[in-house]
Amino acid sequence: MTTPESLTFRSDVTVELVKSSASDADVLFAARVSTVGEQSLDELKKDPERSKGLINYLMRDRHGSPFEHNSMTFFISAPIFVFREFMRHRVGWSYNEESGRYRELEPVFYVPGEDRKLVQEGRPGKYVFVEGTQTQREAVRGTLEESYEQAYTAYRKLLAEGVAREVARAALPVGLFSSMYATCNARSLMHFLGLRTQHELAKVPSFPQREIEMVGELMEAEWARLMPLTYAAFNANGRVAP
Repeated sequence: MTTPESLTFRSDVTVELVKSSASDADVLFAARVSTVGEQSLDELKKDPERSKGLINYLMRDRHGSPFEHNSMTFFISAPIFVFREFMRHRVGWSYNEESGRYRELEPVFYVPGEDRKLVQEGRPGKYVFVEGTQTQREAVRGTLEESYEQAYTAYRKLLAEGVAREVARAALPVGLFSSMYATCNARSLMHFLGLRTQHELAKVPSFPQREIEMVGELMEAEWARLMPLTYAAFNANGRVAP
């Protein structure tokens, strides 16, 4: 049987860039082929300001296809409910998630951290989240941890009875951590960030659930390092994906 000590509770998420082929030059190659044909990398480096201006023009006027000629693969570990939101993003994304049919799932569960706002106030479409009281915070942690312990104990009991993993996993909640590889290009990532992060530069406000925003922020930091001109143009043009 599972004991409370054998469960792990996390309030963070993991995002690792495991491989990439992504640079601002990829955007420039793709854009300039339509007007001047094939160019070498040396030619692209001759006029940095022109390159910066071209990327900004493409972003501003929403010429999106040049931003698709690159690739980033992330390893992500997060609660299952985050992945269910994540997979609403289908265009320009590829996913492979760990399977509860083929492996025994580890007892790692999500509990909100101290900085997570807990209480929703207002009506749908016009609401805000506020901190909540210490009593509410203690209730969330205590209730979730107890629920997770009971659920994982039930899961292990079914496995011990010889029940198939794909059946036994039905006892587990969406607060269980899962992991996946997610591959995208800059254009699809910009669409994701426009919806799943809040930012002071965004022309169109977004109100993401905090846990998926945590994933988005970590992905954004990796992308900004790989494609700084594209990232700067994205922010300068209101964080609207082309």
